[in-house]
Amino acid sequence: MVERSCCVTGHREIPIDRLDFIKQELDREIRLALMEGYRTFLTGFAKGVDILFAECVSTRVDKYPEVFLEAVLPYPGVVSRLSVEERVLLSKCNGIKTICEKYQHSCFFQRNRYMVLHSKRVIAVYDGRAGGGTLFTMDYARSMGRELRIIEL
Repeated sequence: MVERSCCVTGHREIPIDRLDFIKQELDREIRLALMEGYRTFLTGFAKGVDILFAECVSTRVDKYPEVFLEAVLPYPGVVSRLSVEERVLLSKCNGIKTICEKYQHSCFFQRNRYMVLHSKRVIAVYDGRAGGGTLFTMDYARSMGRELRIIEL
């Protein structure tokens, strides 16, 4: 675990009427983390929350040039599904970690475990559903004793 590192987990679908709120809350959490000395931020770089998180972190680099933004990709093929704007955002990341050489059923879970293991704080954007990757990641973060900060979707 990196002492001052933070990752994000959250849903891919964000209702349009909640989008501004989620952006505002992610930005608030990132500002707070920066004030507390966090400088390493990890994102799974999936559509939705992960991309919003990466956008918010990347806007802070001018003020905090020591920020390290790492994209943690489950497998290389996800890059081909990114939009042009998302590829530009990916190019702004300081590091790219690829978890599996090719797609396998568990690669998304492996990515999420990697991010939790390498973070002290986990920011979760969660809608209360009883299953899925976000809940799994939140439960794993709790089991590993990570600080969990929840933004209600």
